[in-house]
Amino acid sequence: MKKVLYPVFFLCGVFVFSQKAAKNDTIGQGATKEIQEVILKSQRKKQFADKSVYTFDKEALEKARYAKDLLQTLPELQLDPVSNTIISTKGGTALFLINGIEATDLQIRSVAPSEVVRVEYYDIPPARWASRAETVINIITKSNETGYVFGVDTMSGLTTGFVNASAYANFTKGKNNFGLEYFFNLRDYDDRQVQSIYDYQLNGEHYRSDENRKDHFGYTSQNIALRYTRMVPDQYAFQAKLNMDILSRFSKGTGESVFTKDSFREEHEMFKNSGSSYAIPKLDLYYSKKIGSKDELSLNAVGSHYSTNTTESAREWIVPSEVSVYDNDMILKTEQTNFVGELAHTHDFKAGKLSSGYRISSTAISNDLNNLAGHSEYSVNYLEQYFYTEFSGKADKFSYRVGAGLTNIHNKSAANTFDEWSFTPKVILGYQLKNNQSLRLTSSYSPTSPWSSALSSNVVQLAPNIVQKGNPFLKSQQNFSNNLIYSFNNKKFDFNASLFYRYTDRVINQYYVLDDTFGGYALTYENGKNSQRYGIQLSGSYKPFGSSLLVIKAVLTPTSETLRTSKGALIKNDYLANNFSVSSEYKSFSVQYMVNIPVYTLSGAFLNTNENQNHFFASYRLKSWSFTAGMYWIGMPSEYKTKSLPESLVDYNVHTRIMNNKSMFVLGVSFDFSKGKKTELQRKLNNETAPAATF
Repeated sequence: MKKVLYPVFFLCGVFVFSQKAAKNDTIGQGATKEIQEVILKSQRKKQFADKSVYTFDKEALEKARYAKDLLQTLPELQLDPVSNTIISTKGGTALFLINGIEATDLQIRSVAPSEVVRVEYYDIPPARWASRAETVINIITKSNETGYVFGVDTMSGLTTGFVNASAYANFTKGKNNFGLEYFFNLRDYDDRQVQSIYDYQLNGEHYRSDENRKDHFGYTSQNIALRYTRMVPDQYAFQAKLNMDILSRFSKGTGESVFTKDSFREEHEMFKNSGSSYAIPKLDLYYSKKIGSKDELSLNAVGSHYSTNTTESAREWIVPSEVSVYDNDMILKTEQTNFVGELAHTHDFKAGKLSSGYRISSTAISNDLNNLAGHSEYSVNYLEQYFYTEFSGKADKFSYRVGAGLTNIHNKSAANTFDEWSFTPKVILGYQLKNNQSLRLTSSYSPTSPWSSALSSNVVQLAPNIVQKGNPFLKSQQNFSNNLIYSFNNKKFDFNASLFYRYTDRVINQYYVLDDTFGGYALTYENGKNSQRYGIQLSGSYKPFGSSLLVIKAVLTPTSETLRTSKGALIKNDYLANNFSVSSEYKSFSVQYMVNIPVYTLSGAFLNTNENQNHFFASYRLKSWSFTAGMYWIGMPSEYKTKSLPESLVDYNVHTRIMNNKSMFVLGVSFDFSKGKKTELQRKLNNETAPAATF
């Protein structure tokens, strides 16, 4: 495999210059030539250098209730029955847009199938979203007409606390559109079983803590959104969106532990409780103005201000004396202000399109903290600026998008200030081999800022002699990514093979170190020397009958990954990531089965498994109604495993199982109704503020 990969990676390195694009590419209807497609006339697919474009025939449009049903038919997308949302078969985060504006699952449901013109599927996301998602899906709709649409949906487990519920409504009249959404998500599980082991040498003595705990945990998540849009075609567009995210989370656990020190043995008992809550009000304003026939200026501003409350309380004591081993009480209160602003300009040339812009994002957090280190009050600020320009076009069978960006990361914590400018180029090249085959190459270089919990100075007790804390002195990591992708499709097959190589300098690594402050070990973060990840990803779908009567989707990704720590130790891991699904649709009935084999992937000093899948569900549609029944994690609980590497100072293993999920049976019903058509804004800028800062 290495003999094949090394020449490919060398070729990719030749094309290192590229950009972090901030412009969403759409199929132009004017004289401008953007990245040109390979038109597959026998199929409803067009292949671009950085995306695929899908259209749908009359039969598919008549079968679907809304646009969400159409997305399920794409080769590398599927419905996740647990969250009732569309996900990528390849894993990772998927970002959805409607006419270029970021859209929720409910907004996708509010789009009638007859309004969908095409769907743009970016397996190489535009750079403005590249740091937020591995896949971007943009739904292009028809022009506005007066109309309304509304719907409700609920799905619930019959034997445990599992509820997904939602409602939405949209009304359009003339150039104005009003939208309202509500989403409710509940999890309340009283049987999560956790087995963990800490094994280590400290001061010449051997320690081992063997813990078994049962938790009652859950969360309630709500989202309320109100939108107003006014659009005057070929002149200007304005949108104001007020959004409120409400979250409360809790965990209450009790357990027993066997603690040994050399030949000495003790029986311990414990409790571990935690909780967090916040409500995030968010205002999103967008305005775009046409300047002549070839220029457009766009402005986007997103802001939020809110408080968060996070608590952790844990105690372990000796049985039967009740002498305390440790007491851990952490109370974190924060005031958080987020802002994102972006200004962008596009100009259409005869030979292509030029896009330029500037984006700034700021997160300011004031912390009031009580923990093992005592009480402290401090402020942190994370600031990122990004300048970019790009040009896209076509030359004969070659298509391209080339550009350059300049990124500034300025992180100021209570203990340190980090400021750095980085040149962020990117290039995407496409070549048409045949009508149904293409070859694509992408290469990019970009920085990634540490996340807030990694930079935090907070301290939490995990076990006797073991604490966890952040590192305010972390630097950003630098990512160099290359992909060489071959695509092929016909009536029955849609196939992609991608050779990939990713090199990360100053990689952020979590590991154990001796801790003088608390007299044991601390799980913390460092900037390692580098990491590498390379392999091949095979993905796609197969329709034996050339229709949705039977569809098989699969992803196989043999991967090799290495990490070199700051002290020079080399950590290596190989795995075969996988995901499979089989679905069938006949008239008003549909069924789907999803399964995978979990694998260990490298995460700092640990190997972590992905979530297991073994789900089956069936649906029946009756006009505007849909009825669903399913069973998730058939014959097994959802489970998660973590184990430390031989290089780790602490030998750590944990196995978590949510027994409430085992063979969980759910029922669901939804109703969707629409009349007329809606105004959908084709928005060029989309931003999101930072998430709530918790530890």
